[in-house]
Amino acid sequence: MYFASDNCGPALPSVMQAVMDANDGYQPSYGDDALMGEVRALIRTQFEAPDAAVYLVATGTAANSLALSTLAQPWQTVFCTPLAHINTDECHAPEFFTGGSKLSLVGASDKMTPDQLRAAIERWTYGDVHVSQRGPVSLTQVTEMGHVYSLKELAALTGLAKTYRLPVHMDGARFANALAALECTPAEMTWRAGIDVLSFGGTKNGCMGVEAVIFFDPKHAWEFELRRKRAAHLFSKHRYLSAQMLGYLKDGTWRQMAARANAACARLAAGLRDAPGAVLQNDPQANMIFATLPRAAHQRLHDAGAVYGLFAPLKGDDAKEALPMRLVCDWSITDDLIDRFLDILTA
Repeated sequence: MYFASDNCGPALPSVMQAVMDANDGYQPSYGDDALMGEVRALIRTQFEAPDAAVYLVATGTAANSLALSTLAQPWQTVFCTPLAHINTDECHAPEFFTGGSKLSLVGASDKMTPDQLRAAIERWTYGDVHVSQRGPVSLTQVTEMGHVYSLKELAALTGLAKTYRLPVHMDGARFANALAALECTPAEMTWRAGIDVLSFGGTKNGCMGVEAVIFFDPKHAWEFELRRKRAAHLFSKHRYLSAQMLGYLKDGTWRQMAARANAACARLAAGLRDAPGAVLQNDPQANMIFATLPRAAHQRLHDAGAVYGLFAPLKGDDAKEALPMRLVCDWSITDDLIDRFLDILTA
């Protein structure tokens, strides 16, 4: 019963097999391998973006930070929500790789609105040499609270950014889960909605460790290549990154696995709604649940071996005190594990 994070789950068999298949003979290094050509073609086809520049890195932090560093000047500010991964979980890597761009926080939650974004942009006076200059907007899809921007919401935010001539980055660590939730095409959720660059996640949805950076305007390609090399994120034996992404993309595996994780989350959420003392703190739209349970319920779950995010001390005298938790479903979670978890709650 492991619901701590989709980072903790196993890699997909198709990904592991692709890596094994790649481990035969010799291939050119540094991204010139034949597999990378296949990856690039698949992504361009699936995103309906024949001119897109496609690159691979091993971590989401590298994908986000290097993408933003390509879009932002050191004297600019990046607009994001307070809960954005680039603000809370990347140890100032975006600021480091951009050479000093600061982050301007928009709103107070995991999703921003056009009015909030406009207010944040207007706080920085255009052309005033004494202050940060306006830079990229970064949106997270799925958000850190398990919510999904609709296509209409994305278009409204990117449209506003364009009126200020600001590029838009999407942190898509759980991009596939959002796509499954919206039942749309990759193009509809990216360049057609006004996204300029996507950090396309693989690791959380069944890869060993690979993320793609996709620039829908290839004018950024050469600068990104230089920044990736300078940041020590250009793999020598690149074929093992390519192989992972190839095993992930082929036959629609990435979308199927995201849909499976979302369905598992929906099953778990439905059971939690009926569990004594359980209160959902978000409306789970993808594969993450935030909820509270009485301390006694948490203690039963922990005694039974359940693993998940618990944001308060397990030990305490008040058995009825509501303690906050996070549950994340990955592709490998089975109905039996979910039902066992729920049986413990209702015992």
